[in-house]
Amino acid sequence: MNNNNNFSDRIDWTLASLLILFMISSVVAIASAQTTGQYAALGTNFALRQGAIYAVGFVMIAFMMYFDMDQFRKLAWVFYGFGVILLVGLLILPESIVPYRNGAYSWYYFPLIGTLQPSEFMKTFTVIALARVVTVHNEAFVNRDVKSDLWLLVKIGLISGIPFVLISQQPDLGTMLVFIAITVGVILVSGISWKLLLPTFGTITAVAGAALYFAIFRQDLMARYFQDYQLRRIYSWLDPYSYASGDAYQLTTAMSAIGSGEIFGKGFQDRQVYVPDNHTDFIFAVIGEEYGFIGASFVVSLFFLLIYHLTKVALETKSQFNVYVCAGVISMITFHVFQNIGMTIQLLPITGIPLPLVSYGGSSLIGTLFALGLLFSMRFHHKTYMFSSEEEN
Repeated sequence: MNNNNNFSDRIDWTLASLLILFMISSVVAIASAQTTGQYAALGTNFALRQGAIYAVGFVMIAFMMYFDMDQFRKLAWVFYGFGVILLVGLLILPESIVPYRNGAYSWYYFPLIGTLQPSEFMKTFTVIALARVVTVHNEAFVNRDVKSDLWLLVKIGLISGIPFVLISQQPDLGTMLVFIAITVGVILVSGISWKLLLPTFGTITAVAGAALYFAIFRQDLMARYFQDYQLRRIYSWLDPYSYASGDAYQLTTAMSAIGSGEIFGKGFQDRQVYVPDNHTDFIFAVIGEEYGFIGASFVVSLFFLLIYHLTKVALETKSQFNVYVCAGVISMITFHVFQNIGMTIQLLPITGIPLPLVSYGGSSLIGTLFALGLLFSMRFHHKTYMFSSEEEN
């Protein structure tokens, strides 16, 4: 076995370099966003806070690297159970601890510290739990059949369903969709037969397509089953300029900001279009306006490189557990990026989820860095066998 003991050589410097580039992009964008609108009047340096959160996250990753993935596998139910307890607490604790913000009970409030959104951590906790469940199942059922695959599908549904239901009670639609993306990502690499997956995903696609059809062409029928504010959110996405002064205000201003940036952008802190929540969910609008198509493409390229590298890590590992963890993390980050940028340019409805590693937010950033810390651990404990192509973690 050739296990390089050189500390520096065991660090994933490619991933570390990408995180540094993300940190610079995030801090610069937030530094500009906080100079306009209500945030300028608060007197809070969000860019400095973001840099400090990144520093805490880097320390956390360094700590995580000392634990190999077998230890994370053993602690899977501890993480998962802790996350479920936090989500239940959001539903039963008083508003002095769980304030009502942005139409949901999604945060804990701690004096002198700030807010904590447990669903951001529960995403990764669920990834670890799903990876363990699939790994143990596949080890027990070496000879696969439809019955064993159906049982695995049920177990995956239960593990994902508990946090999904709890988060639906807050309610937080965007995070619910992230859990669906994580679940789908793990299912696709779990080895479940396509005899089960094709009908399942086909049915889901048909239902989603029918819902969109009725939303566009049978609005009278939709009004019987949905609240008015829910329908306005759909219609303001499909026809934003008819709702520009109300539900679609964020969307129309975001598109105006991005469009005004053209190719090269207006330059740092040179903006005329104010977008609400421009340092959090709509940070991409700031990047598009100030740095134009070039700057926006640079950020999107960083995400492509990140996903490519995470996929490469998944392909190099021989551990089933590690593969499933990578699949969950990749699905989580990919959906976040696609949904956030998509909602900013009217490709998708607004759901209120941040752009990972770029938007301001302690819980979101630490949660994402925790997920990436698992990948750092994989690489740090990676072992290569001298006379064999077999590798394991």
